[in-house]
Amino acid sequence: MLKNYFKIAIAVLKRRKFFTFISLFGISFSLTIIMVLTAFAEHLVNSSYPDTNRDRSLYISLVTLSQEKTGNRQNGPASYYYMDKYVKTMKTPEKIAIASFFEASNTYSNDKKVVIDLKYTNATFWEVLEYKFLEGKPYTQQQIDNRERVAVITESVRRQYFGDGQEATGKYIELDHLLYRVSGVVKNVPITQFAAYANMFVPHTLAKRDPLDKGLNGEYFAILLGKNKASLPAIAAEYDDVVRKVQVDTSRFDRISSKADPYLTSFSRIVLGNENDSGVTGLLLAIGAVLLFFLLLPTLNLVNINISRIMERSSEIAVRKAFGASSGTLAVQFIVENLILTVIGGLIGVVLSFIILTVWNASGALDDVYLYLNYRVLAISLLVCLVFGFMSGVYPAWRMSRLHVVAALKTY
Repeated sequence: MLKNYFKIAIAVLKRRKFFTFISLFGISFSLTIIMVLTAFAEHLVNSSYPDTNRDRSLYISLVTLSQEKTGNRQNGPASYYYMDKYVKTMKTPEKIAIASFFEASNTYSNDKKVVIDLKYTNATFWEVLEYKFLEGKPYTQQQIDNRERVAVITESVRRQYFGDGQEATGKYIELDHLLYRVSGVVKNVPITQFAAYANMFVPHTLAKRDPLDKGLNGEYFAILLGKNKASLPAIAAEYDDVVRKVQVDTSRFDRISSKADPYLTSFSRIVLGNENDSGVTGLLLAIGAVLLFFLLLPTLNLVNINISRIMERSSEIAVRKAFGASSGTLAVQFIVENLILTVIGGLIGVVLSFIILTVWNASGALDDVYLYLNYRVLAISLLVCLVFGFMSGVYPAWRMSRLHVVAALKTY
């Protein structure tokens, strides 16, 4: 029976080629957009180099200070003082990585500008995040304590500053009129990873800050690495206790708020949230709205085209009903035909997505951000494809099932 449905579906598609083209274009274009967005979302959220332990990590990205009476509010990353005095006292995490959000600067090599995205880190940063060292090694705690001007750079900085095929370990790189000795070179990091991205890393003791400044806001975040995923609730609870004990400047503020969040929650809190709202709901609603937009328009278009096709086939439907075909049988046939059309459009969408992602990866539009169609992306796309075909076929099938034999034959 399915074989007959398939033959009928192909015959119907060949009958009105323009309508078929419009239907396939709407389906394939929408699914292409969805697959590309899904691939990007997976790249953004899932554990990947070098932040491979996200499933057992919590992130402290924001500290909010507020004054209820005046409405005064200060929101941003934490200072190193806050991290050192409060966060590093925690006992539940296995390891605590502390680093700054990267800051952009420029240096020059052979009269060519080299853009440097600089990050200050502690020694544990290299234990929590698993960077691949192409040469050399990370700087040590002793070098940090001695305030040695050492740096870890990425392969792209090595190539731009020292030249193709040149080793950099032991050589010096100049930044802001200061010389740093390169201790190691790591594989490039995607710019989409807020915790891991930079192309030059130096000890936090080299940061330009007043050692007497006890402000709680600054430019640092922390990664709390647990022994396993089950330890994360205990880590979050301990951090809540730490925050309650933080002493604030009572002349300006009377309340402090900060959370240790999973990666997605931490990311959304930076982009959309605050101390009371992580922003995850808003982020998911925004993603849902985009998906709904790209599904709804082609679905409505396909529904209208399907209804037109049903009207064209009214005589066929009437004859089959007259010879005993039930409304349910005809409705199932039409839904299957529509699913076949949708699957064909989905296959075209997969090919288009592969082409687009190949072009994207070759273009280098975002530094070291490479997107791929893996099994998870394809599975999500297949599910969307089936939902799309079912949604656009149910109403026309229902209309067809209610078609009266006599009225259809009179129309014919």
